[in-house]
Amino acid sequence: MSSSIKIHPTALIDEGAFIGVGTSIWHFCHICAGATIGENCSLGQNVLISDNAVLGNGVKVQNNVAVYGGVTIEDDVFLGPSCVLTNVTNPRSQVSRKTLYEKTLIRRGATVGANATIVSGITLGRYCFIGAGAVVTKNAPDYGLVMGNPAKLSGHMSRHGHRLHFDEFNQAICPESHYCYERVGEIVRCLDLDEEKALPTELAIGSNDFDSFKIP
Repeated sequence: MSSSIKIHPTALIDEGAFIGVGTSIWHFCHICAGATIGENCSLGQNVLISDNAVLGNGVKVQNNVAVYGGVTIEDDVFLGPSCVLTNVTNPRSQVSRKTLYEKTLIRRGATVGANATIVSGITLGRYCFIGAGAVVTKNAPDYGLVMGNPAKLSGHMSRHGHRLHFDEFNQAICPESHYCYERVGEIVRCLDLDEEKALPTELAIGSNDFDSFKIP
C-alpha cells in the first residue's frame, strides 16, 4: 500500500480493499474486502465502507457513516456526520437479500447533510444539496436543494453551496463564484463551467463565511 495513504492504527483494512493515493482514513474505520476508495478521500472516525461499495476521488465522509454494498459515490461528494445510506427497501432479518442489493448512486459534487437518510435505489444528482435530517425517498435533480421528511425539492444550490435565486430570465448568479446558472424547465445547469470539470484553484478555497453571503 502506498506510503502516501494515511491510515490510523485503530482502522481495520481488509485484504482486497483498494485505496487510492492521498487518502486519509481515521480512527476506528473498517474498510472491507472488495471496497474501492479513490484518491484524496477523507474518512472520519468510525466509518464503514462495505464490500462492493465504490467511492470516487476527493470524497469526504464524516464521522459515523456506513457506505454499504450497492452504493456508488462519484467524485467530490460530501457525506455529513451520521447520515444513513441503505441498500434494501424491504429488509427482514429472516430473509437474506445479500445478492439483491439495490443500486444507489450519488453523483459528482453532491452534499448529504448530517443525519439525513437516503432510501435505497435512488440517484442524487450532481451538486444537489440534501438538508440535515432529510429523509430522501425519490431521486434528487442536479443542483436540487432537498429538505424535510419526506424530503421535497425546495430550490436549487450553486456548486459553492449557495441558494440560487432565478430572475425573470431563469438565470441566477452564485454570490461566491459569480458563475451564472440557467433553469430550463426542471433542469438547472452552470453556464460558466462544465459540470464534470473541477473548480479552478482560485475558487476551490473559501474566503468568506456563510453569513457574509446572506441577502439582507
